[in-house]
Amino acid sequence: MLSKKLFGVISLGCDKNRVDSEKLLGLIKERGYALTDDLSKAQIVVVNTCAFLQSAREEAIDTILECADYKSGRLEKLVVTGCLPQKFIDELYLPLKEADVFLGINDYEKLFDALEASYSTGERQNCVGQGNSGYLQNRVLTTDEHYAYLKIADGCYNHCTYCLIPKIRGKYRSYPMEELLKEAESLGETAELIIVAQDTTRYGEDLYGKNSFVELLQKLSALENIQTIRLLYCYPDVINDALIEEIASNDKILKYMDIPLQHSEDRVLKLMNRKGTRASYLALLKKLRQRIPDIAIRSTFISGFPTETEEEFEAMKGFLREAKLINCGFFAYSREPDTGAYRLKPQIHHATKKRRVRELYEVQAEISAQLLSEFVGKDVEVLCDGIDYEKGCFVGRAYFNAPDIDGKVYFHAAEAVQGKRYTVHVDRADCYDLFGHTEDYEGEI
Repeated sequence: MLSKKLFGVISLGCDKNRVDSEKLLGLIKERGYALTDDLSKAQIVVVNTCAFLQSAREEAIDTILECADYKSGRLEKLVVTGCLPQKFIDELYLPLKEADVFLGINDYEKLFDALEASYSTGERQNCVGQGNSGYLQNRVLTTDEHYAYLKIADGCYNHCTYCLIPKIRGKYRSYPMEELLKEAESLGETAELIIVAQDTTRYGEDLYGKNSFVELLQKLSALENIQTIRLLYCYPDVINDALIEEIASNDKILKYMDIPLQHSEDRVLKLMNRKGTRASYLALLKKLRQRIPDIAIRSTFISGFPTETEEEFEAMKGFLREAKLINCGFFAYSREPDTGAYRLKPQIHHATKKRRVRELYEVQAEISAQLLSEFVGKDVEVLCDGIDYEKGCFVGRAYFNAPDIDGKVYFHAAEAVQGKRYTVHVDRADCYDLFGHTEDYEGEI
């Protein structure tokens, strides 16, 4: 019944979920089915959901309902997979009648049997927890061709009290190194390989009985098709001297780290079940900068965590000014059921949380503006991501710009090709982006 069916896939949530979606696309393509980006033409639509926060769950439900509207046209079956059904299938199954098939995070190989059953019986199929997809290698990239994400593990050991990930994704599970190397090699010429996991720095501890992150980076660096490597989600308590030395000495590893700190004050960090302290965080930043002077460090912080006082919030502002991070993401605490922090009192009023996040962004904007202004009048190497037609120039990223989460470099050039690197002279900066030109550009700036 599935012969010649046309599939459409929507991926919601983080870059780790994007990799899962790309592997699902690979599985669909491997079975010989066609894919389309135009959902109005698809006969089967798969929505790969996120459930990390209440806002993510609301977005997922809204997307599913929007897709269900296509059933008045060519859409025959709607599949919901990923984190939302994995954690909330009992709450979802009866009310979400628009969905024909439910799959969890490890049930991808059940997709085709479940669809066949849905077509033949006309009944909805709940396959959550019935599969064992394991490691899937084939992918259909949804990023631009010159960069790709490599997800090296799933799940998490950390059990932060605000986070649902261990309840959704389970314990930390490293993927076999040989499989990761094959996958990275199969990506072809890759200008930037971005390493992701819920916690990249614990790689190998579960699988090999020892931390093997540095070894993995060394072997990935040896692949000829990989030009550079970017590290995301490096937990501060696992960043050891060996990793620092590898980043410092390995020319393929970009001098950039995403280190999720989440707060700066010891009492709140302890309530969050984070292993660090304000002093240990500052000491780590100092050590990184001493060994890698040009390193760019970004982070994420949560404000409005239960019991957070106004004094602790102000102290976090002071931490930002002292830490001088290149970029940060700030999030209002989201009260999630089935987490340790859910019952903590007092909870912070949502208006207070929003104000604190806004003020943190204002502080960080000043810091980022100062750091970026130091590039004005200098040359930076930029990986071209394409053309920004609205601004009428090329756009790319320097080593301190990760896709989607950091700023960009907008530049004029006589010619530039996506996926190639160019030396850009920086003419000006704001609090987020740089603006410049290449040496061969002769027009107005």
